[in-house]
Amino acid sequence: MAKSLAVRQAEARQIYRILTRRYPNVRCELNFKTAFQLLVATVLSAQCTDKRVNMVTPGLFQKFPNPRAMAKADLRTIERLIKSTGFFRTKAKSIKGLSIEIVEKYGGRVPRTLEELVILPGVGRKTANVVLGHAFDTPGITVDTHFGRLSRRFGWSKATDPVKVEHEVGKLIPRREWTNLSQRMIWHGRRVCHSRRPACGACPLENLCPSFGIGERDPIKASSLLKSDKDFR
Repeated sequence: MAKSLAVRQAEARQIYRILTRRYPNVRCELNFKTAFQLLVATVLSAQCTDKRVNMVTPGLFQKFPNPRAMAKADLRTIERLIKSTGFFRTKAKSIKGLSIEIVEKYGGRVPRTLEELVILPGVGRKTANVVLGHAFDTPGITVDTHFGRLSRRFGWSKATDPVKVEHEVGKLIPRREWTNLSQRMIWHGRRVCHSRRPACGACPLENLCPSFGIGERDPIKASSLLKSDKDFR
């Protein structure tokens, strides 16, 4: 017999309360000073670690700190500066393209709605929700690989399509918490609930998670699998 929405909400919120205690001061792990810089950094983070992006963006933003400067930038120069993030030709084209559109359509200011953001070159819902949540304080659910994996392990969603996961999980957790939920799920996925070998025996959710036991159950062995904040800075 399928659980009611109310029961699923209660279970999900119990898990979220524990994640909140475990990660009380979450933040975006991409370094940025403006909405534009966060937008560019998030585009660069595709198939790349935040740590690597944070090594690349200081030099990039020193030369091209805003949409107008980036729109006028030589494409090969952008490629050279972001090469180590991977897929640099596609990313450079997207970064220059979105900068041009921001200048021409929005007067040089990053748009503040999901509908406007997702039509920019190289920007999908995941990137848009990162920018909305962390630059504009507009709640959004960021479904990356970690968020999707944990949602399925927690029994919050069976979907693999990010948009379906976003909508299904959005029904379980209050909207005001969506941005922090996303960050806490990502942090937990990176530090504890790994893709190949989750540290189940060292997880604060061991008594609640329906997937407990798919990873290392022994507390001592599981503790050796944990990653810390310094691994991502």
